[in-house]
Amino acid sequence: MSCYDRRDLGLLLLRLGTGGVLAAHGAQKLFGWFGGHGLEGTGQFMESVGYAPGRASATAAGLAEAGGGTLLALGLATPAAGAAAAGAMAGAAAVHMPNGFFAQEGGYEHAASLGLAAAGLAVTGPGRLSLDHALGHVVDRGWMVPTALGVTAAATAVVIGARNRRCRAKREGEQEALFEEFEE
Repeated sequence: MSCYDRRDLGLLLLRLGTGGVLAAHGAQKLFGWFGGHGLEGTGQFMESVGYAPGRASATAAGLAEAGGGTLLALGLATPAAGAAAAGAMAGAAAVHMPNGFFAQEGGYEHAASLGLAAAGLAVTGPGRLSLDHALGHVVDRGWMVPTALGVTAAATAVVIGARNRRCRAKREGEQEALFEEFEE
């Protein structure tokens, strides 16, 4: 097996694994599949963690995950697919950030791993075992990588910034106890 064959097989495995997990998470949000809560329940959750309006936020996150994940798995429109999935994972990481890094503590480890894998695939490309390759890379041009990642980074910064402002405003409206109560 040549090094090109190994690299292409490795990219295929990475695309299938990363894309499959992302697509499943998106299907939970959009359709309630795999134990998910669908748009209604996910929308309520999104609203509770500062993404408003909740249903629109759930739809955007679900489409970025399900669509981006499916396209990554297929190796189609890889720059846009990877960027969309990475943006969705940045939004998820922002929610989990206060819990630290590790997933067992509710941290952002899982979202960061998926986001970095998706962004890495956007940059490296899908390999030869992909629809992009089969179609002559018509939706996988070199200029599309910085464009997709740049546009997604800007949009993600705006969305997360607005969420963070809503969360700060909510916290400022809550009065903290002046003194802690101690049990004896």
